[in-house]
Amino acid sequence: MTTTTAEHARPRRFFIPTVTKQCWGFMIGSAFFALASTPGLSEAMGSSTANLLCFIGAWFFTTAGLMQLFLSGAVSVPVHYAPGRMVRAEWLAAATQSFGTIMFNISTTAALTAKSISAQEHYVWNPDAGGSVAFLASGLLAFVAYSHSAKLWDLGKRAWWSVLINFVGCVAFAFSAIGAYILPSGDSFDGSLANNGTFIGALCFLVASLIVLPQWGRPARRHRGAVGGEYSPVIQ
Repeated sequence: MTTTTAEHARPRRFFIPTVTKQCWGFMIGSAFFALASTPGLSEAMGSSTANLLCFIGAWFFTTAGLMQLFLSGAVSVPVHYAPGRMVRAEWLAAATQSFGTIMFNISTTAALTAKSISAQEHYVWNPDAGGSVAFLASGLLAFVAYSHSAKLWDLGKRAWWSVLINFVGCVAFAFSAIGAYILPSGDSFDGSLANNGTFIGALCFLVASLIVLPQWGRPARRHRGAVGGEYSPVIQ
């Protein structure tokens, strides 16, 4: 390969979705959400800074979610019963989670400017709740997808633990949405529940992606130029 060809190839490879980039996207996004909701620190930095951190983190979530959807494979597979094809659980889980990340984009963007109670309810809480429901559904579908290729109870596999920890994070985000419900007074239903749910959920998503990084499954290489293969976990 000539120098010119290599220079043109590098930018293209940067935009190619990989499991490694997907995992890092979720990890970085989770880190922003965790930082914004860290008990004690979130109060010290103020709501404006916390909202900005969540806004940035949501974009990493969305990018990683789209990568996950792209890497999840075919939408459907042929089956021997009517109607002849079935939507794959892995694709449906990825699509549902990707939809949820977009809802969080809408919510965190609106949170930067929403001042009235009506705006906070319709443009911040509603899409936040929708995203949390989508995440919860995707977490359940991830178990279905995993059971199609491996044992439903598989303590010895990192991918299984990733699915489980991811589901715990989805549940935590659901509780966060309940706590963030906007009351007629303009206050949240339970600010502590909303904040702690976001913090726990973000940490779970970070760990769920961290433990399935393809690097952990690669054998040590003697030569610097050796390339290790990547594998795709069921869901992050």
